[in-house]
Amino acid sequence: MHKIIVAIDGFSSCGKSTMAKELAREVGYIYVDSGAMYRAVSLFCIQNGLMTDTDINAVELEKKIESIQIEFKTNQEGKSDTWLNGRNVETEIRSLEVANGASRVSTLGFVRRELVRQQQLMGEKKGIVMDGRDIGTVVFPTAELKIFVTASPEIRAQRRLDEMAARGESANYEEVLANVIERDDRDQNRAESPLRKADDAVVIDNSHLTREEQSMLLRTLFIEKTFN
Repeated sequence: MHKIIVAIDGFSSCGKSTMAKELAREVGYIYVDSGAMYRAVSLFCIQNGLMTDTDINAVELEKKIESIQIEFKTNQEGKSDTWLNGRNVETEIRSLEVANGASRVSTLGFVRRELVRQQQLMGEKKGIVMDGRDIGTVVFPTAELKIFVTASPEIRAQRRLDEMAARGESANYEEVLANVIERDDRDQNRAESPLRKADDAVVIDNSHLTREEQSMLLRTLFIEKTFN
């Protein structure tokens, strides 16, 4: 069995990160959450006054982009936490404000180029699972296994609402749904690395799949690739 790169792309709130984390843990691969990297940049912008509800100070962000250091460290529970410039920000980057900002900063070419550079360095030795919006098309176009995950906007909005409720955050379903639809439009129509399915990606619509069914399907695809 040889090591491969697994690239998991798809729409927001499709469970890409959960799929990637579980597969990486099961097969002993390194998990890289590319979406968390953009969320970390978004958080940096918010904390440093570089982003408002309507504007991003791209000039200042470009000056500071190389000073943004993002790492992934395994916590005591065996899960991967996101660290921004030496500080654990895993909880902070999961807010709706940061998520919305992440989709906005991801449209900036210099941000994407820098984070793609870091991601490609992580994959040089293979044996990694990475999820995001452009992993199979831009970051790792030669990845051995590419997955594209989708689900209806309504189901994804409810999933996000449930996640927020579990963290004790209050939100309105209609607002969350509007945010999901807005992010889909922005992700698919941005000029820099838009969200799209790679020609050789396997599509998984998990609108009505159980977590167990989804995991079994992913494991089967992984085994087929590693033993070929």
